[in-house]
Amino acid sequence: MSVQTPFIFGLGRRKSSVARVRVKSGSGKFVVNKKPLDEYFTTLRDQNLARAPLSLLESVDYDITVRVHGGGAHGQAGAVQLGVARALKDANPTLFEGMRENGFLTRDSRMKERKKPGRRGARRGFQFSKR
Repeated sequence: MSVQTPFIFGLGRRKSSVARVRVKSGSGKFVVNKKPLDEYFTTLRDQNLARAPLSLLESVDYDITVRVHGGGAHGQAGAVQLGVARALKDANPTLFEGMRENGFLTRDSRMKERKKPGRRGARRGFQFSKR
């Protein structure tokens, strides 16, 4: 006997940010780390990035709850976007093609390059002095 959960889950990652997204049918609330989306992401760029997958819906009849940590604001917004897209794809399989065409389901695999030994950073060397 399996217990049916009313939530649909999606996991999004970007750089060092991880977003755990829960979607359920509702009135359209979007909450990130127990704050409204507009309060958590203060820049319009990050708000639009996190909301982007919702543009494919005719009406927003889902409540979205997100727990995100790690990285900076823009990386977190990218992680939220991927998590929301994955959860909405599972909630409504007809959205799959649109999500794929707009690039919402593509994981951005770019990561910070590691620091190398004998250098100041990943590529930057130490300052050279002739004397």
